Amino acid sequence: MIKLVTLLKRRDGMSKADFIAYYEAYHRRIGEQVLSGYATRYVRRYLQPADGVDQAQDFDVSMEIWFPDQATHDACFAKIAEPATMDMIVADEEKLFDRARVRSFIMTEECESEMPPLV
Repeated sequence: MIKLVTLLKRRDGMSKADFIAYYEAYHRRIGEQVLSGYATRYVRRYLQPADGVDQAQDFDVSMEIWFPDQATHDACFAKIAEPATMDMIVADEEKLFDRARVRSFIMTEECESEMPPLV
């Protein structure tokens, strides 16, 4: 399993509520269209400050895309790199994200602690 995690920041001047509403109503559909047939999961995790204080953050959402293997990941990104597909994605991203701050990572190691049962 290959998991791609991308951290995304909303564009300046966009409220958090408007950001989430637009992403879920429009941008995620582009993702679903492009990832269909390649990805096994496409998840958005909106970041909320643990202390409840709404202040400027480095990122607003963690996006995860899961692929069954490297070959499928590579085939998907070859499709995304096609000019018509890339133009569609970039045009919509410019309405939503601060594209200069996008950061992507391949999750290569995952370590999980075994926790005792809750009492």
